[in-house]
Amino acid sequence: MTQEVKTEIISSGQDLSILGLFFQADPLVKGVMFLLIFASIWCWAIIINKSNTIRKEKNFSSIFGDFSLSEVDLEKLYNYSVEHSSYAQAKVFISGIEEFKGINSKRVLSPNKSNDILQRINNSMLVCISKEIDRLENGMTFLASIGSVAPFIGLLGTVWGIVNAFQSIALSNNTSLAVVAPGIAEALFATALGLLAAIPAVAAFNKFSNDLDKFSNKLEYFSIELSSVLLRKIEED
Repeated sequence: MTQEVKTEIISSGQDLSILGLFFQADPLVKGVMFLLIFASIWCWAIIINKSNTIRKEKNFSSIFGDFSLSEVDLEKLYNYSVEHSSYAQAKVFISGIEEFKGINSKRVLSPNKSNDILQRINNSMLVCISKEIDRLENGMTFLASIGSVAPFIGLLGTVWGIVNAFQSIALSNNTSLAVVAPGIAEALFATALGLLAAIPAVAAFNKFSNDLDKFSNKLEYFSIELSSVLLRKIEED
């Protein structure tokens, strides 16, 4: 933009700063901008919260990975898990042990019934895993939606802004850049906000999806290992 054009725009009273573009925008474009800004803030809140949650779950899960379940006192580990029952792996462990204890209290532990007993324990842990993964996936749908929809919402604001810009040209019968620039800038700013909301949402969704898939597999492997340990206890008894 040449110095002459800048001077012409300034003299016309047009403010091309970010705040200026927002407050001078058409009501519909302004609504689109406000919606995208709100969506972007919400996305970042979800991203920060979910990053912390998954990091804590991984850190707690590493505690169980430091030893073999066949070499530890399951009762002590059960008490430790109860104290940290907010974590997914602790809940899975508790569900398996409590199912085992419930069967044991009914005096139905028998090598002849080991397959049925093992199936009940596995089912209990699989249900728990499913619930925990659902809990950890909270907010993922919103990230996916914003990642796919935000650019189109921004494009809507852009198209509407460009239409208004051309209408301004027609009404003023003036094609100078000072007349065209503000409307075009408002329109492109809406697209920029759409991309600003969509890009982090898509990146975060892909990363969290990959992390949760790995974590889900880890919980399933853990449940298999615990089932094997409990089956040995059944056969020993």
